[in-house]
Amino acid sequence: MNAAPLWTSGEAAAATGGRSTRDWRAEGVSIDSRSVAKDDLFIALQGPRFDGHDFVAGALATGAAAAMVARVPGDAPAEAPLLVVGDTMEGLNALGRAARARTRARIAAVTGSVGKTGTKEALKQALAAQGPTTASASSLNNQWGVPLSLARMPASSAYGVFEVGMNHPGEITPLSRLIRPDVAIITTVAPAHTEFFPSLAAVADAKAEIFAGMPGGTAVLNRDNEFFDRLVAAARAARVAEIVGFGADARADARLLSSKAGPEGSDVSADICGIRVEYRIGIAGRHHVINSLAALAAVRALGADVRRAAATLAGLEPLAGRGRRHRIAVSGGAFTVIDESYNANPASMRAAIETLATLAPGRGGRRIAVLGEMRELGQSAAEQHAALGALLRASAIDLVFAAGPALAPMFAALPDSMRGAHEASSDALAPLVMKAVRAGDVITIKGSLASRMKIVVDALLAMGGNPRRAANG
Repeated sequence: MNAAPLWTSGEAAAATGGRSTRDWRAEGVSIDSRSVAKDDLFIALQGPRFDGHDFVAGALATGAAAAMVARVPGDAPAEAPLLVVGDTMEGLNALGRAARARTRARIAAVTGSVGKTGTKEALKQALAAQGPTTASASSLNNQWGVPLSLARMPASSAYGVFEVGMNHPGEITPLSRLIRPDVAIITTVAPAHTEFFPSLAAVADAKAEIFAGMPGGTAVLNRDNEFFDRLVAAARAARVAEIVGFGADARADARLLSSKAGPEGSDVSADICGIRVEYRIGIAGRHHVINSLAALAAVRALGADVRRAAATLAGLEPLAGRGRRHRIAVSGGAFTVIDESYNANPASMRAAIETLATLAPGRGGRRIAVLGEMRELGQSAAEQHAALGALLRASAIDLVFAAGPALAPMFAALPDSMRGAHEASSDALAPLVMKAVRAGDVITIKGSLASRMKIVVDALLAMGGNPRRAANG
């Protein structure tokens, strides 16, 4: 618990222009009644499928310090601690804006087609060793998640790291203006949400909206990406003061010198804007190595110690649904599940398959890819799914399972020896994967969230007799 409360009734009322029915002190902020914690300020948002006002009484009964409401619910206790505002979404934005204004923290924003959450977590870990650091939880990166994350930032924070996502043009601009970042990272521009954009260049332009809230400051951009020059031009037009390129390109300011990959991480040598560092990153995959350069470039731009930050990266662990590993004991030994089920687009799918290719199965084991569809690809969907076949063959994947109609042509074109099974859904596919796996196998499971590949993950974890088991390695 902070020495001072996160919000008092008076501070929140001043920030939002609202009226508190009584005095209260909150240590957190929540918009989800299912996870509201003791002493949280619960914000009753109104959406197309729910109205948070219906859950105010329950949140207060759970121990919430107060509730922000636009109207007093009929079932609220007579003496309920309420912050009454004209509109709760505007109230949430106002809290986020006030939290940003009251802190002297140095702030970074992270966006990009792939790698946002992993880069945010690396930067959070690197900075937390050097001062009180607030960061977006999980993937709270949209119009609700960004102001919520800001509203959770104590005034005493030294650093803030906020993830910013989008799937339509114009979504990042207001979020950047809320965050007002000192440093903005764009991890990469790649096919993702292309259903809503006329071209990949338009995706780059939408990512460049991250500069809208930061006249001055530093832009950290992927020097290896084809849209680097376009993003540089956008940053300059937005009056960003410094531009730092990261990557393997010889012209990069934060440049990869060498890396040695292993099954559980990589040893890296890099030059971060003139600072030579040798470090280990505790997550496997070259894409994590490249994104660690962006994190360290941001550390430098925020005024923190780069070498000290680099030393923390050995402690990084894959997040649930984003590369977390589970070792499942079965007859004859164990197999390894790599859970990449949270999301997928062509770039992240390629990274997951290429990482699987670097891993050595146990005795008698195989490299197995269990793939779900990639969503929101628009007219390029058929081409992007078909292209996975060549990648799987080139990566020496032994066996492929696939779920969803979009993957049927790709699966049919694979050699007989590689075809595990194809089904219309993950529900139908899961028992076939369970039947096929054996000791020594390494299995990567990946797909867009809507493809529900976590069903397959959970089925395999249950084979070990403990569905919550999650041992790395």
